[in-house]
Amino acid sequence: MEEVFQFCSYSGLRPPSNPKFLPSQIPKIPTTSYDSPPRPRLPFPAHGLRLSPKTPIPLPEKPPKPPTLPVLPPQPFSPFHEKLLFLDSLGIDLFAAAAAHPPVAAVPLADFRATVDLLRSIGLTAGELRRVCGMCPEVLAAGPKALTSVLTFLLREVGVQGRDLHRVIHHRPRLLVSDIAGRLRPTLYFLQMLGITAISRHTSLLSCSVEEKLLPRLDFLQTVGFSARDSRVMVRRFPQLFCYSIKENLQPKIEFLVTEMGRDLREMKEFPPYFSFSLENRIKPRHRVCKEKGVFLSLPALLRSSDEQFDARLEVCVGSSPPLRSSPLWHESLDENS
Repeated sequence: MEEVFQFCSYSGLRPPSNPKFLPSQIPKIPTTSYDSPPRPRLPFPAHGLRLSPKTPIPLPEKPPKPPTLPVLPPQPFSPFHEKLLFLDSLGIDLFAAAAAHPPVAAVPLADFRATVDLLRSIGLTAGELRRVCGMCPEVLAAGPKALTSVLTFLLREVGVQGRDLHRVIHHRPRLLVSDIAGRLRPTLYFLQMLGITAISRHTSLLSCSVEEKLLPRLDFLQTVGFSARDSRVMVRRFPQLFCYSIKENLQPKIEFLVTEMGRDLREMKEFPPYFSFSLENRIKPRHRVCKEKGVFLSLPALLRSSDEQFDARLEVCVGSSPPLRSSPLWHESLDENS
């Protein structure tokens, strides 16, 4: 059985038949919502805004144009800025060079270029050029004329070959700023007087002072027991001896050779390169090992050989009989140990 629902329109609704419930007693629901903000009122009437075709409409004002700046021509670099850029392209710090030698800051750019061209002409590479200027910034302020004079002195009077000139300067840059008449030539004559002929292989000594460095070392050798003749023989055989410090090299090594090793100064006279070996890393350790095993070696055999050769020589000496008195390997200490 189907159910039929009867619908009625809004107009068909009637108030309740209860006479006690009057329509005036029905509470009225406010139409405004407190959640939404009130609508703003328009500045014109609510019924609409009517404009005439002739009514002018104001347009917003155009922003003012920014002031046009005058176009200036490009300013050239200052002379100091140009020198800074030039040396920086070579890897040379102008500020560091000027701090070490202030006259460098006043050198013209043209002299910098001429100096660099001159040093490159003798074969110095970019890395060698940076090293030379870093070790001796005075080179940048010397000027090409003074540098040329020193190079000519090395070639003509010292006998340095042209192909070796860059090696000489790279090893001892201070030669370039040493005075020829006051330092280089007097030192050259003094070395020749001692009998050192191959001075071209010891050019680093030319920048040393005869009075302040060379003579004091000869005097020291005489004070420890060498004669004047033996002192000259030693520096003739080993000119690098002039480069070593008396307090930090010569004196402690002589004392160790005589007191700890118990050797004679004659061995040092025959082998002056003894001073070129490290006391802590070569001389003392090898002497200690030889003393423990009862082996005596000459100074060249003790110091010149590599670690492998030294160990192999010790094995041979330990497993063999002592040398005869006529042998160059014999020493008085062998009789004391036997």
